[in-house]
Amino acid sequence: MTDLRQLVTRMDLDQKIGQIQGVVPMDLVDLEKLRDPAGPPPDLSKGFPYKIDRLPLVRPHGVGHLSLGWQLDQDIERLRRELVRFQEIAREVNPLGIGVLIHAEGVNGLVHPQGQQFTTPWGQAATWDPETSRAVGEIARRQARSVGIHLFFSPLLDLARDIRWGRVHETYGEDPELVARMGIGFIRGVQGDSGETGMLATGKHFLGYGSSLGALNQAATQLGRRELTDVYAEPFRRAIAEAGLSVIMNSYNEIDGIPAAANRWLLTELLRGQLGFDGLVVSDYDSITMLHKTYRTAATPGHAAAQALSAGLDVELPSAPMTSRLRPLVEDGTLPEEVLDRAVERVLALKARFGLVPEIRSTPLPEARPVSAAEADGQARTVAGTAITLLANDGILPLAPGSARVAVVGPAADEIRIHFGSYSSVADSEFPQAIARIVTGQVPGVQSSPDVFPDLFQTKLPGIEPVFEEGARRLHPDALTVLEAVRALDPEVAYHPLGSLEADAPAIDAAAVEAAVADADVAIAVVGERTGWVGNHTAGEGRTTANPALPGNQTALVEALHAAGKRVVTVVVSGRPLLIEPVHQASAAMLLAPLLGHVAGTTIADVLYGVTEPGGRTPSTFPRHLGQIPMYHGHPTGSGHDHPTLLRHGYIDLPDSSPLYPFGHGLTYTSFDLTLEEARLEGGAFHVHATVRNTGTRAGTAVVQLYARDEAASVVRPVRQLADFARVPVEAGADQAIAMVVPLERLAYTWPDGRRGVEAGEVTLLLGLSSADIRHTKTIGVPELVLA
Repeated sequence: MTDLRQLVTRMDLDQKIGQIQGVVPMDLVDLEKLRDPAGPPPDLSKGFPYKIDRLPLVRPHGVGHLSLGWQLDQDIERLRRELVRFQEIAREVNPLGIGVLIHAEGVNGLVHPQGQQFTTPWGQAATWDPETSRAVGEIARRQARSVGIHLFFSPLLDLARDIRWGRVHETYGEDPELVARMGIGFIRGVQGDSGETGMLATGKHFLGYGSSLGALNQAATQLGRRELTDVYAEPFRRAIAEAGLSVIMNSYNEIDGIPAAANRWLLTELLRGQLGFDGLVVSDYDSITMLHKTYRTAATPGHAAAQALSAGLDVELPSAPMTSRLRPLVEDGTLPEEVLDRAVERVLALKARFGLVPEIRSTPLPEARPVSAAEADGQARTVAGTAITLLANDGILPLAPGSARVAVVGPAADEIRIHFGSYSSVADSEFPQAIARIVTGQVPGVQSSPDVFPDLFQTKLPGIEPVFEEGARRLHPDALTVLEAVRALDPEVAYHPLGSLEADAPAIDAAAVEAAVADADVAIAVVGERTGWVGNHTAGEGRTTANPALPGNQTALVEALHAAGKRVVTVVVSGRPLLIEPVHQASAAMLLAPLLGHVAGTTIADVLYGVTEPGGRTPSTFPRHLGQIPMYHGHPTGSGHDHPTLLRHGYIDLPDSSPLYPFGHGLTYTSFDLTLEEARLEGGAFHVHATVRNTGTRAGTAVVQLYARDEAASVVRPVRQLADFARVPVEAGADQAIAMVVPLERLAYTWPDGRRGVEAGEVTLLLGLSSADIRHTKTIGVPELVLA
């Protein structure tokens, strides 16, 4: 069998460079024909006219990766055939017959109009159940494999601690333990326990991307190396060690003046040295270009590519504007050829796992097991039902059909689109519609151009919302709105289309609201924000908000309902915490629907009327006020809302500096007692035994949470860190025993001398039902543990 290094030596310089480059479908478009001024305007509503046969013209020396390949065709069977054809041409172009790696997005399921869709990752994290994300990863993998895809550029292992950031919904929340466990679940769903399913996951973004300055996308991260290593790198460390993570994507940010794409300490010393990673590092889209055009740390495109490769980045994506200028820098010795060879070898090692290198792979890949719509839909309902979270309830919920006169109001009540996140089939289908409007000059103030991607983020497209809603309904014709699902359970419910999500919405007319709901005893207000790439969405990639409150006049709507004397049940549709204390104060109950997808309407109605229990717990802290951001439960001791002398260090103009809803919070329709039976340190691990008793009249699920606090250390430690958790279903009146085992090394941190481990001393374990609902504590002496 041919050795990888031998294979690299048989390649010429251009062929090597080709293996570290991507190609996008747009590279395969004949732009001159598209721009023909003599012809009619192109119809781009269904995508661009890609020509796969153009590949030898744009990548004559071979190609490493196909980016955005799912956009080649909106019919999944035609897409499969086109990807097969793409592989054939790629092998023909390469003299060694090497194929191309094809990646896609998969955190909500395969991103494609016919992809099976699930609750967004932040909602998956609200289940506090890694088996949830594993099930999503498995179904997404099976569908992607059947099409010919090798990599998911998922999951996000970023910590999201600033709710202004538009990508919170793509993450698993604020806590490194929760993010690690949910991320590992997804990775195992994609890769299996052995890593031989025929697909691999990609951990992103390395590192600290979600903690940018001002929460602005792609901005600087002001974190020290200790916090980066001990907190933000922890989910990656765990995924590498426990799930065999083999692909990692860099982040867009810069840290201490060095962009992540050119940061040798980050990509080599930390990632490969401390974390033990030996796989492939791919660039986030255009992050190498940013070295030249944004950060200006590289004078030329070629130097940008050389900086990235020297730092430890292996592949340029999505296309090749920087690495295409690399050849002269290798020839003059600016970039040693052995650095390029190392990156090429890593690419080929990954390709060999998928049978894309004819002389290497001998073990055939397993066939992909088909995914039925019924199986996927059933799993989607399970995930959504476990994710939906009851934030507050004065006893009004669950409702009983016919027991009260109910009116449904709010701009999200009769909409499907609002329940989907950015990396979903719905949001992806909006790309060609938005691009078509920009390219053909239909958007005032935006110049017509095929190079429209940067314009998509900030450009408002007048009148596009009904088009997007129609698209969501076309993709999911069986989906019910909240209104439709509520009426299926309670046919006499009235509906009043009050309120607006739009920024320029008129002020709420309180008298009109009172008149509209005059006959109602209870008002169900369905409010929220739209999440996506384009249009007037207020969350999504590149869509940071300075004030992450309910957009439009929705807060005023809920306040007006309360002022009219109605008992208000507010359903908040959002993929991140919002500033909703005024809404909380005006509501008898609050229900969070964290972008549940096409099953949202039914799931919400079932919880409102007690058909099912609300299963979720918050994966992020909900602040009360904008000035508290960023706010998270595991803040450093001596800082934050759990400061020991808060009276002297709190906000003088904020009467209550506590969270509105703490991390790990969620109510049920029953109640639980929690008893700590035993907690001890044995064999290098904490062993905790407890009993959960359901003291209510309905079956329910407790989410038992174990936190730890280091009582004294040579560096500042968090006020608490999540150490373990478990979902515990318990029948009414019954008991359920649970056991937790937490390795001592899970509490490790970097010491002042650079070593990593746990210093001898005392650790307090805190057992409860949320970060703010601690029922038992136990302080245990621990010995010194040195890891490195």
